[in-house]
Amino acid sequence: MRRQSFAVELPGLVHNPWSPRVPVGAGVSLLSRLRGGWGADPLWGVVYDFLVEHPVVGRPVWFAGTHSDLRRLHATADEVGRLPDGSRVLDVPCGGGVALRGLRPSQRIEYVAADLAPEMLERTRQAALRRGVMHLVTTRQADVGALPFEDDSFDLVLSLTGLHCFPDPRRAVEEMARVLRPGGRLVGSALLNDTGLAFEPLRRGGRLGGLIGPCCTSTELASWSAAAGVPLDVELAGAFGYFAGVKAG
Repeated sequence: MRRQSFAVELPGLVHNPWSPRVPVGAGVSLLSRLRGGWGADPLWGVVYDFLVEHPVVGRPVWFAGTHSDLRRLHATADEVGRLPDGSRVLDVPCGGGVALRGLRPSQRIEYVAADLAPEMLERTRQAALRRGVMHLVTTRQADVGALPFEDDSFDLVLSLTGLHCFPDPRRAVEEMARVLRPGGRLVGSALLNDTGLAFEPLRRGGRLGGLIGPCCTSTELASWSAAAGVPLDVELAGAFGYFAGVKAG
């Protein structure tokens, strides 16, 4: 029997692998948005975007929850702004478009923002418009486990706070490595399973809320990426691992 809700109804939620299926445009309660599911555009996603975009508030809140410095995430996004003309970037999952903060309107690059959820792609488009970089951005609905791009397509593959959301992180790493050009960089951040027991409530709560998948350890991440031709340096900082590497060849 479906439970009745007295909460306010909100439109526009969509399905993701970790939450119950909800049709696009269906009314969904505020409680459902609080429960999470990134594909459902949860309130957690709105909070995440706000913290990243407002560092005066975001840095202390981020550190209190994760013991990680938000400037690390900002520095990773800033790599986009240093790319030479003609470069191609893949941002997966793009989420609400927080990595666009590194993109400069004067650049002559192609920025592909990919996500499984149409709602997230729309939020990325709105973020690109606000930043004046929509002319550089292409959005693409895509499953990271089967990316719809040719081998050796991108000079930079960026995955900020996303790997832990995927149902098969190993396959995601393999696909990101596949579409990266030889000499290109794979960079990003993720909640990892070997960052200490202090963050186990965060991981467990994220799984219960539909925000986090099985995740992986730093050793697994480094092993998978090396096998795929992209040796990664993985540095643990609080609940997160920050990774970067160059594709061989």
